[in-house]
Amino acid sequence: TPGVVWPQLASEYASLEKPERLAGAKAVVEAARKARVASVIGVQAATTRETVAYAEHAQKLGPDAIIAIPLRDTKDNAAQREYYKAIGKASNLPLFVQAIGDMDVDFLLNLAAEIPTLQYVKDEAGHTLSRLTEFRERDAKKRLKIFTGGHGKTMLDEMARGSRGTMPVPSFVDLYVKAWNQWESGNRDAAQATMARASLLIFQVTSYGLSSVKYILHKRGVFPNWKIRQQREDHLDREARESIDRSLDFVKADLAV
Repeated sequence: TPGVVWPQLASEYASLEKPERLAGAKAVVEAARKARVASVIGVQAATTRETVAYAEHAQKLGPDAIIAIPLRDTKDNAAQREYYKAIGKASNLPLFVQAIGDMDVDFLLNLAAEIPTLQYVKDEAGHTLSRLTEFRERDAKKRLKIFTGGHGKTMLDEMARGSRGTMPVPSFVDLYVKAWNQWESGNRDAAQATMARASLLIFQVTSYGLSSVKYILHKRGVFPNWKIRQQREDHLDREARESIDRSLDFVKADLAV
């Protein structure tokens, strides 16, 4: 099922003011409902209290699910457990844990046993491919459906190991959708060819960072500019933009618009 997830890392959620997040979540859920695609709202924040407030707001909006990045200022799994339990109490919507850092498979399976709403993991902790196999072999009750991220650079290998979805940046999501559908329909050679072309852009956004993600959306008519809020070194110079332009021209036949 196609869907939209907002706001996560590429959305620069940490730089959004609360009114922006509340209004944005409402707009995303309404637009997704109109387009008949799934919506997943990110509720993470700097504190558990703030996160619970966003989860309660999402509950009122009624997206298909919510997702939360772990607390960023601690690596203590006990603290993370209490954080996710609080989210589960604040909303009965299906919950994604975005696994990062030291969240091992046992921790996530035990967490799912404690939180009835926890049905999904976006797994970006450790080595994604081997962890997919570990989930498949150890989750006998099939409690968790595993999604992936990492710009989808190994999406086809992930699908072969049983992933249920991926959450890449939206800049060229139509390429991922095309490859996914080709793979699911049994046309594996075509899927590999599509992902080979997509890899040009995957490597570029990996190399040039968040500005390149926004630049591609700008080039495709989504944003009027490619500004980012995070104040950090910007590698998107003229030559980088020209390189991305060449890649977009190369894959334009695969793009929906």
